[in-house]
Amino acid sequence: MDLIKQIVARAQADKQRIVLPEGTEERTIQAADRLIADGVADIILIGNPDEIMALARQYGLGNISRATLVDPKNHEKKALYAEMLWNLRKSKGMTLEQATKLGEDPLFLACLMIKNGDADGEIAGAKNTTGNVLRPAFQIIKTAPGIQVVSGAFLMFMPNKAYGENGVMVFADCAVLPNPTAEELAQIAVSTGQTARALGGFEPRIAMLSFSTKGSAKHEMVDKVVKATALAREMDPSLQIDGELQADAALVPSVASSKAPGSGVAGKANVLVFPTLETGNIAYKLVQRLAGAEAIGPILQGIAAPVNDLSRGCSVDDVYKMVAIAANQAIAAKKTQK
Repeated sequence: MDLIKQIVARAQADKQRIVLPEGTEERTIQAADRLIADGVADIILIGNPDEIMALARQYGLGNISRATLVDPKNHEKKALYAEMLWNLRKSKGMTLEQATKLGEDPLFLACLMIKNGDADGEIAGAKNTTGNVLRPAFQIIKTAPGIQVVSGAFLMFMPNKAYGENGVMVFADCAVLPNPTAEELAQIAVSTGQTARALGGFEPRIAMLSFSTKGSAKHEMVDKVVKATALAREMDPSLQIDGELQADAALVPSVASSKAPGSGVAGKANVLVFPTLETGNIAYKLVQRLAGAEAIGPILQGIAAPVNDLSRGCSVDDVYKMVAIAANQAIAAKKTQK
């Protein structure tokens, strides 16, 4: 069974409540119908219920009636959510009237549902920008304990099964933070290790990448990676993590044996943590295009509950996969909280 099928099966076995704030968006509602039919998640669609059901009839979707439909302008918890948002933001000058109005925004409403325990995760971005998706998540759900930064990971499925975990790797950060500090990079490494466990189902072997391996070059950018490696080990001693490593030392056993002898990660890394956003973003796109790898993401990490951002060019299949991924993240988060 390939990894995506495993992710879907895990979601089916422990169904989570995933809210889709873009409930009247064509690809979103079509994916919701499939997800309900396959029993992947309990789906919550935000939007005018009459409009949602009209679209379901238009597209011939027979399962949408089994979703929970929430009208953002008229639902039983509107006042409760408004007061919750006001309490969270009144120190920033927000009034109760403003909170009530903002609570009608589907993106804010989805996060309020998660904060109140009425949903376990969110997928959006088919028709909203990344900034609009993330802003309410930062303000309402906030970051996970011990983490102050949000980052974006990609699941990379390599044609060459010799790399990573039978061809599966996790790359980060490829989507959010342009130039992390050593402390932020350490948090990204720990978050990515958690993502590998939650989604990949394997123990991460994390390579902290640089243009230097074990002191072969001297530069402040190298120093940052060395410091981040030490901090990440302190944050989570259970992680196998090593750095600084060049990409070939991280991936190729013969190179690792000469450049980083004795390393438990070098030559067999399945998680790559990049020193900056530009290197991560360039790397995943090069591997995707030149090596023919499949890239799934970005999978957002570091938020206290799963909130994932879609590309506005996403397909129905992309939405389906990201809901299953969010469900797995929610399952893992609940286990950690226990």
